[in-house]
Amino acid sequence: MRVAIADDSGIFRDGLTRLLVNADVEVVHAARDGAELVAFVDHDPPDAVIVDVRMPPTLTEEGLDTAERIKALHPAVGVLVLSTYGETSYAMRLMRIPQQGVGYLLKDRVDDVGVLVRSLHTVIAGKPAVDPEIIARLLRREVARSAVTDLAEREREVLRLMAEGRSNAGVAEEMGISARTVETYAARVFTKLSIPDDSSGNRRVLAVLAWLRDGMPPP
Repeated sequence: MRVAIADDSGIFRDGLTRLLVNADVEVVHAARDGAELVAFVDHDPPDAVIVDVRMPPTLTEEGLDTAERIKALHPAVGVLVLSTYGETSYAMRLMRIPQQGVGYLLKDRVDDVGVLVRSLHTVIAGKPAVDPEIIARLLRREVARSAVTDLAEREREVLRLMAEGRSNAGVAEEMGISARTVETYAARVFTKLSIPDDSSGNRRVLAVLAWLRDGMPPP
């Protein structure tokens, strides 16, 4: 796996590079800002890029601008945005990118290299990867979304646990119910959120992202 990263903090860039290299990930470039990263990707597209949300010159949302530009110019490149800030608006903006293979992860997760590498593999495969804490915040928000508000309490709980990446068995264990019952709840969630039965997509995550893309008001 070839990965390029961008972060204005030299200490964080070095630490992230060492972490990835120790996990057998090839770090092909470490940029100081989005413009440098885009220039590198234009020259030698990697499998994925990791981008900080806030970078020079304004330290606001340059990482999101960079993610949008890279996906527009190089749709096959997976994009994983890291942030210290658990802003749901950032995740919503990312999920509105029309090209697939984007993700949003809190920097606190970087300590768990397994989570980081799995997220990279996910976006490289063209699938969405959203931090479980962001998903939990979205599910807790009161949103005028008829399909979501129509979900029963147990269906919401199943959706939350599935979106965190748990298997049916894991959801069943957490909720104290059978895996068959989890399957029934999941089927109801997918139906209510109009998630098609398509084996090429991760229906668990798509269920949350359908809410993100279609049901959440713009930030």
